[in-house]
Parts: sequence; structure tokens; C-alpha cells
Amino acid sequence: MLLARCWADLVGRLDGPLAFRFILQPVAAAILAILAGWNDAQTARPALGWIVLTDPIRLQQLLREGWREIQKVFVAAVIIDLAYEIIVFRAINPGQSLIMAAVLALLPYVLLRSPFNRLAWRWHRVASALRANELSKRGKATLDS
Repeated sequence: MLLARCWADLVGRLDGPLAFRFILQPVAAAILAILAGWNDAQTARPALGWIVLTDPIRLQQLLREGWREIQKVFVAAVIIDLAYEIIVFRAINPGQSLIMAAVLALLPYVLLRSPFNRLAWRWHRVASALRANELSKRGKATLDS
């Protein structure tokens, strides 16, 4: 009974007051994930997904850094969901707010950081190869003159 009511409350949040959070919070998390993935690629860090499988010590460091980056979005997600609960249910269910914040803020961040790391790394590698090719052509042209 309690689980069914909890599920109904969670699913029922898709419309009504504050529905914009279903777009705003994942977009904010995605932007942070893109920036973190780009930063990882620039500093030659492997993708977070690979570190999860291969390096638990480094994983702890990256999770702390990731939490520092995402905590504002997560806290905002919790506050917005608490406001929703007060408006709609006239009660506060902190467990449900934490679930919604995790789904709307943490999940997109975790799912997007590694793919953007790989994309940025590939882009950086291709750009470096093109620059090296251009420099070698210029050097060859200078030698030929």
C-alpha cells in the first residue's frame, strides 16, 4: 500500500506545478557533465566509466570532484521538489524528494560525463593531428623555398 502510494506520487509529479524542473534540472546537470567531460579530456583523465571499472582509488577522488560540481544542482532539485510537495501534497516526503533529485540531477550527470569525455578526447586528438599536419606542411614549404 505504502509503496503503491509512493509510486503514484512520484509518477504524478510529471505535470502540474513546477513541471519545468523536468527540463531545467537535467539540462543543468548535462551542462555540468559536458564541462566536466571536456575538462577530463583536456587534463588527459580517462572517462569516469572506465575509472569505475579499473581504479577505485582514483574513483573516490573523481566522485568527490563530481559531487562538488553537481551538489548545487542536486540541492536545487531537492528544494524545488520540496516546494512541489508543499504546494501539491501539503506535506513533506524527504525520501521522495531525494529520489526525484537523484533522477533529475545525478543520473543525467553520471550518464553524460563519460561520453562527453570520450567525444572531447577524440575531438582534441583529431584537432592536434590536423595542427601537426599543417605545421609539417608549413615546415616543408619553408625548406623547399
